[in-house]
Amino acid sequence: MAELIAIAGKGGVGKSTFSSLLIRYLLQRVKPILAVDADPNSNLPVLLGLKPSQTIGQILEEFMGAKLKIPAGMSKQSWLEMRISQAVVEGKGLDMIVMGRPEGTGCYCSANNVLRDFLEKMRENYKYVVVDNEAGMEHLSRRTEGKIDRLFIVSDATVKGLRTVANLLELVKELQLEIQTKYLILNRTNSPEGKIKQMLDNLDIQFLGAIPEDHLILEFDLEEKPILNLPESSI
Repeated sequence: MAELIAIAGKGGVGKSTFSSLLIRYLLQRVKPILAVDADPNSNLPVLLGLKPSQTIGQILEEFMGAKLKIPAGMSKQSWLEMRISQAVVEGKGLDMIVMGRPEGTGCYCSANNVLRDFLEKMRENYKYVVVDNEAGMEHLSRRTEGKIDRLFIVSDATVKGLRTVANLLELVKELQLEIQTKYLILNRTNSPEGKIKQMLDNLDIQFLGAIPEDHLILEFDLEEKPILNLPESSI
C-alpha cells in the first residue's frame, strides 16, 4: 500500500513547486509514484512535464449529466471507475491524475465516494501518492483521500502565512482527519528569526526547515520547464 503524502497551504506560497521538488526527490529513490493535482489553480502538470487530457471534475460533470450514456451491462460505478482510470496520465515511474473542479451545482456526494474508493484501490499500485491540494483543505474535508500518512503544510515566512497554518491545523482537528505526521515547510526564505520564530514555537506541528530562494527554479517556472529536469546541483 502506497504512503499517502498531502501538501497544503495558502495560495501563492509555492505548494506546487514544493510538491514537484518532493516528487523529484522520491523518484530518485523509489518508483512508481502517483501525483494527484487537487488544485484547480495549480500548474503541477507543467512542473512535472505531463499533459492530462481530462480532469476528474470533467468526468464527474459528465457522470452527473442528464445525457450520460452507459453501455448495456455496465453499472454506473463501473463506468465511473473506467473513466477515472482513463484520466491517469502515465510517465516514466510517475503517473498523474488531475482533479479539476466540477462546474455543476448538483450534489456530487455519491460520485466523490466512488472517487475516494477508487483512489484507495490505486494506492496498491504505487510506492507513494503525493497530493497537491488547493488553497485551504477542501479536498481533505471531503475525505476523498482517506488516511494521510504525512501532511506537509507550506508557508511563507510572514505573520499572515503562519496564521493560515494555525487555521489549517485547527481545521484538521475539527474535521478529525486521520493524519499520522504533520510537517511545516517555510518556502523562499532562510532560517526564521524574531517574531516568526516565536510563532513557529507556538504551532502544534513539526517545523522541518526552510527552503531558500532558488533563481534556477524561478527561471524554470518562467520558461515552463519541468522541475524534474533541474540539475543535481539545485535544491
